[in-house]
Amino acid sequence: MKIAFVVNQVRKETPGYTTTGLALQAHKMGHEVYYIGVGDLAYLANEQMGGMARKVPDRQFRSTETFVEAIKDAEKVKIQTSNLDAILLRNDPSADLEKRPWAQNAGIVFGQLAQKQGIIVLNDPTTLSQASNKMYFQYFPKEVRPETIITRNIADIEAFYKANGNKIILKPLQGSGGRNVFIINKQEAKNLNQIVEAICRDGFVVAQEYLPAAHKGDIRLFLLDGEPIVVNGHYAAIHRQQKKGEIRSNIHQGGSAGKARITKRIKEIIDLVGPKLKADGMFLTGLDIVGDKLMEVNVFSPGGLVHASELYDEDFYTPVIEAIERKVKLANS
Repeated sequence: MKIAFVVNQVRKETPGYTTTGLALQAHKMGHEVYYIGVGDLAYLANEQMGGMARKVPDRQFRSTETFVEAIKDAEKVKIQTSNLDAILLRNDPSADLEKRPWAQNAGIVFGQLAQKQGIIVLNDPTTLSQASNKMYFQYFPKEVRPETIITRNIADIEAFYKANGNKIILKPLQGSGGRNVFIINKQEAKNLNQIVEAICRDGFVVAQEYLPAAHKGDIRLFLLDGEPIVVNGHYAAIHRQQKKGEIRSNIHQGGSAGKARITKRIKEIIDLVGPKLKADGMFLTGLDIVGDKLMEVNVFSPGGLVHASELYDEDFYTPVIEAIERKVKLANS
């Protein structure tokens, strides 16, 4: 199988990324693996989608560190859709929001072309275009979502704040990774206008009820075609705990990862959201769960699979690659 991983910028890939673990495992399983930065995508003269890619060298690697170094050192080669069996869109549009706005939708639009040309593209690029902001989250069952409004009207936000006991969460409609997430309580209420104004510079404001269980962190749980990834009885999930004085549980924001307890309610949430994710072609996703509510559905490059694999000493990558193998085999049958 020839598989390409589309990322924001190859030079910024790290050993701790989920993409790294997936690509290395695909290589170990004998597949031909390529990396393509969104800036290297192209529509070619022969009407094929393609671009300049870095091919993983045909040798063994002792660690993810040496694997990433080898990718960055690899010479770029021109490839096109006819050279590939599958493409994984692992670029995060929000990471390019400020400095490279032209790159935000590149993975989606080139991915849609590749899909039209018969290549398996994961996650489905058409649905990703609909999920490019947090409005997609509002299409999931109401019983799993916290109370939410999305607006640019400060009066609406003030009323929502009062209706929710003077404690709410504010974040941008478009974005990920815990960027520009604020907790508004009685102490911060005096800064509400400035915070809303700052978020509004990039679009709409999402205001959500504050969930008391948030102080205990959240659960990041991975789904594959709408089903949990389970190996030897262990779920591919981590309990993310925020550092002191921080409201965000994201690992790259200083949060820590521990083993997750999969409750009956978490299983109910999976049952409620899984079917839609599968129907939408959301191949690999990450659910962020706080208490008994789903806070976010991550469909763009969800991270944390590395931490889950290390915590449980399990290989959560192989089920993902095997699922891609099955899709390719079915497409070629």
